[in-house]
Amino acid sequence: MALNIEINGIKNGAEIPTDLTCDGRNYSPQILIKDIPKEAKSLALIMEDPDAPVGIFVHWVMYNIGPNVSMIRERVEKASKTTEGFLQGKNDFGNLGYDGPCPPRGHGFHRYFFRLFALSESLDIKGSVTRDRLLKAMEGKVLVQAESMGRYKR
Repeated sequence: MALNIEINGIKNGAEIPTDLTCDGRNYSPQILIKDIPKEAKSLALIMEDPDAPVGIFVHWVMYNIGPNVSMIRERVEKASKTTEGFLQGKNDFGNLGYDGPCPPRGHGFHRYFFRLFALSESLDIKGSVTRDRLLKAMEGKVLVQAESMGRYKR
């Protein structure tokens, strides 16, 4: 079983364009999704920085993405529910949706992982959704996952 994620404009391990960061327009990238397993009932996405001084810093939480979705468009609105019906949780900036890389100046490159999960069912999570609550809700439901990583420094 395979699942593939590609971040448009960011080759795996390459530098993230400024427009996708707090130093630019801070909009979400287009994400291409391939090879979704037939058994998948939904997808979930987490973008996080494990190199932050405070530990893992979450930049984007999205879930209940339909299993037939091959692309998440760029510039997704910062709302609990997108135009397409995908649900978004809070990031560690305290906002809904995407907030791009914004590492402390002088800290060198940070890595930003986009992790995509194919799930055996849609998720029914009540209240405010964070990375930790999403991971808990996904326990025992992950069929396969894929990831891509970009880097950024200020």
